[in-house]
Amino acid sequence: MMKYLRVLLCLIMVSVSFKSVVYSQTTPAKKDTTAKENELKSASRKPQMLSHLKYGIAGLSHDHVHLILNQYRQGLVNIVGIAEADKNLRAKFQQQYQLPDSIMFDDLKKMAIAKKPDAVLGYNPVAKHIDVVEICAPLGISVMVEKPLAATLAQAKRMEFLALKYYIKLLTNYETTWYPSYQHVYNMAAHDSLGTIRKIIVHDGHQGPKEINCSKEFVSWLTDPELNGGGALIDFGCYGADLMTWLMEGQKPIAVTAVARHFKLQAYPKVEDDVTVVVEYPTATGIIEASWNWPFSIKDLEVFGDDGYMHALDNKNIVSRLNQNASTVKVADNIIPPMDNPISYLQVVLQNRLVGLTDRSSLKYNMVVMQILDAAKRSIAEGKRIVL
Repeated sequence: MMKYLRVLLCLIMVSVSFKSVVYSQTTPAKKDTTAKENELKSASRKPQMLSHLKYGIAGLSHDHVHLILNQYRQGLVNIVGIAEADKNLRAKFQQQYQLPDSIMFDDLKKMAIAKKPDAVLGYNPVAKHIDVVEICAPLGISVMVEKPLAATLAQAKRMEFLALKYYIKLLTNYETTWYPSYQHVYNMAAHDSLGTIRKIIVHDGHQGPKEINCSKEFVSWLTDPELNGGGALIDFGCYGADLMTWLMEGQKPIAVTAVARHFKLQAYPKVEDDVTVVVEYPTATGIIEASWNWPFSIKDLEVFGDDGYMHALDNKNIVSRLNQNASTVKVADNIIPPMDNPISYLQVVLQNRLVGLTDRSSLKYNMVVMQILDAAKRSIAEGKRIVL
């Protein structure tokens, strides 16, 4: 009996020793695996930058600046300098976005010389876009401004001259440029799926800048005929002019007729708040309806061709009717990066001169946009059709 007990005891000791050896060999492996998993998780959480270039900001009074500052806060864009003359506005944004003192300036030229950005983005009054180009162009710094390019055609021509003289890129950023639905409509039209384009209708606007609670800094110049160049015509009419120029492959219209209304005299005493513009082409007609009087926010695009019709209802959804077939509803595919975002797009433009020459942001197309807006202003003032 004792013999069997001794054998059993030996077996137990061997088993325990074996488990200890196995445990000592496998435990480090588990630690290594866990460390590897944590490393992979950490890498997946690291934000993927939209661009590796250095960007500067001119002005903080345009509410669209919140888009890029949110991207900066998320580590998606490299902002090396911000120039804003208003001390209180600088302090407001610095606190809201935890902006370091090292990137804050009260003067654009000082910022541009000190920080040497690859490009400067303008978020200042439209009439001040020319000031950004006057400073940046001689320094060889490219510029992208928020829509439209300028407050007047004369300003736009001066900006074009500076851009060509100093070989910089001068671009205009429109929210609708990054709409997948609009890109899909353009692709279908470009591949002749609609036949010859005969009519383009664009609705743009909202209830009004005060009604949707735009910042007081933004409203103060947006409703000023000098600083903005007009009211709803400039603020929202530029979208339609830009989209029509794009769809018509840069073609200049033959005539423009516009009618402006002033429904909200108390809210907007200095500028029109509703406008309709008819843009005539040799083979097509464009209708721009821009307003601060819509019952809701709207940005849509309708294109009629000889063989079909497409309606981009918003940034994603499209209604189509082609070749007498029944209407269909489609959700547009996302635009393939980097052409889906103004920051990544700007990097491509700065690195490849073939991009940005004939698209919605290009200087060439936006000079046509400015001609349409200028003709619309003259039509409103003179009460007649303006031949270009």
